Amino acid sequence: MTTFSSDTRPMAAALTMLAAMAVIGVIDNAISVIARDIGIWQFLTWRAVLAIPVIWLGSRMGLGRLAPRRLWAVALRGGLVALAMLFYFGSLAIMPIAQALGGLFTSPIFILLVTAFALRQPVGPWRIFAVTLGFVGILVVLQPDPERLSWVTFLPVFGGFFYALGAIATRSLCAGESVMSMLLALIVIQGIIGLIAMAVLAVLAPEAAEGGAGFVLRGWVWPMSPQTHILMMVQAVGSVIGVGLIIRAYQLGDPSHVSVFEYSVFIFGPLAAYLMLGQPLGWSTALGIVLIAIAGIVIVLRARDG
Repeated sequence: MTTFSSDTRPMAAALTMLAAMAVIGVIDNAISVIARDIGIWQFLTWRAVLAIPVIWLGSRMGLGRLAPRRLWAVALRGGLVALAMLFYFGSLAIMPIAQALGGLFTSPIFILLVTAFALRQPVGPWRIFAVTLGFVGILVVLQPDPERLSWVTFLPVFGGFFYALGAIATRSLCAGESVMSMLLALIVIQGIIGLIAMAVLAVLAPEAAEGGAGFVLRGWVWPMSPQTHILMMVQAVGSVIGVGLIIRAYQLGDPSHVSVFEYSVFIFGPLAAYLMLGQPLGWSTALGIVLIAIAGIVIVLRARDG
């Protein structure tokens, strides 16, 4: 029977994480619509402009200090997660959210691989089984065609890899840091990346395709449509709220149990995509998502046993 320490609130933690995944699952669908109008670099820059005041307000309300204890550690962690989000956001413009989430949530598999091969920590048979199952799930979700294989197919998996590195950095380098300082660093780094990329695009002036296909090569677009303005505000504020709820969930409950509820985004994200955008969820994609989720849950639960 599972027990919790006296200062944990497992039911509140679970409901908080479910709320966080519901928010993120809905707002991330906005990116595929935003991608039709502006580029990813403008998206990152404009989102930073909108999100930084919200983060500052949260800090003023007592949610955590903004100044990091070790700037280099927080910056490194922020850079790794920023790279992960670049790949994830980029994939949302060209594939259904179910596939993008399937790739991003391979991160527990990469955490285990890095732990085993780079950090030389022992891995038991259950977690080896989970890695194998997760790899099969990746192939089922992405359905790569050997005749037309492209790195673009694996964009969200690259995101999962860097997200895993960010998680390892969070645990090993940023244990004493404020969550607000880490969130601020991430948003600022994303904004800086966006500004630099737009400057490069302004010089090179590449031809960007219409719609979501031009999300990566599209430079500054002005004026933005009223719909894009609204969706940007929703995405920026929603991201801060979603991350804040995730943080609160981990404060309320045991991390090894709370993290399992993150997989509920596989319900909220595709459901919102179907209701809002008409994106269907095929049986093969659903099967792959289930395999990846099972693999992640096995890894999380077995991590407590060493």
